[in-house]
Amino acid sequence: MKTLLPLLRPRYWPTWLALGALKALYPLPVAVLGALGRGIGSIAVRLPLPFVRIARTNMGICLPELSDQQRELLLKEHFKSLGLAIFETALAWWGSKQRLAAIAELEGIAHVRAALERGRGAILLSAHFTTLEIGARVLCDQLQGEVNIMYRPTANAVLERFLAKNRSIQAKRAIPRDDVRTLIAALKANEPVWYAPDQAYRKKGAQMVPFFGIPAATNTATSRLARMTGAPVLPYFQERLPSGRYRMVIFPMLENFPSDDPVADAKLFNQLIEAQVRRVPEQYLWIHRRFKGLAPDYPDYYKRKPALKTSE
Repeated sequence: MKTLLPLLRPRYWPTWLALGALKALYPLPVAVLGALGRGIGSIAVRLPLPFVRIARTNMGICLPELSDQQRELLLKEHFKSLGLAIFETALAWWGSKQRLAAIAELEGIAHVRAALERGRGAILLSAHFTTLEIGARVLCDQLQGEVNIMYRPTANAVLERFLAKNRSIQAKRAIPRDDVRTLIAALKANEPVWYAPDQAYRKKGAQMVPFFGIPAATNTATSRLARMTGAPVLPYFQERLPSGRYRMVIFPMLENFPSDDPVADAKLFNQLIEAQVRRVPEQYLWIHRRFKGLAPDYPDYYKRKPALKTSE
């Protein structure tokens, strides 16, 4: 009880209330949850939230071929997708295997089995789409809890405790992003690891790699991990279908990966993400500040524009 006391501070009450609300609502029919999620997204996109500005900026950078009107329509659909993700996450945390199996299908399990026959583990390389949580849960269910999940710890202590606990139940092991030693141990034990290194990264080993043609600070650790352990790398993407069902696909092992050039390897992965984004653009996580640089002279794409002064 003593360790829980700091988590009961007033600043965490909204988190507890939100988790309680999700726990109460998730048993509702999927169609009802979907309507609630889309409604929340439709309201959120109209609010003066930083996330709206970030998403609009990212779409302008990555999709210049679209008109302003087309990007605004995409922005609205994206926030509906974010709203849906709230309740998809609840299903991923608390839904039964039977309920998830009824609405999702996973293709390509044979590719994982073939990779594991090499005895070097397998890196399931994924990316941050709004369907990330449900995609990870279905993967864990279909591979019968054999999967290790790499995740980025959050600063919210209540949410972090909750996420770590739930992911540890669903997966074989929940591994914090910086715990490279445990990750390598899992691969050497011939276990699959779900890994999504696609967000902005400015720590040791970061390189500027094109994403939608724009240099972005990128994690090149996948190449080093594959070379160090001999683990094959298999792309893994998921998508929400118009029918409301979910399709998850594990692709065959990447050939000639890793190469002698980690930047080229990271560029290849970015190109795979770009192709998936163009398939389901509303489902990519546009609210992340992906375009950050490693040097002071890199453009500040997310700088808030100063308000125009009006003469009296």
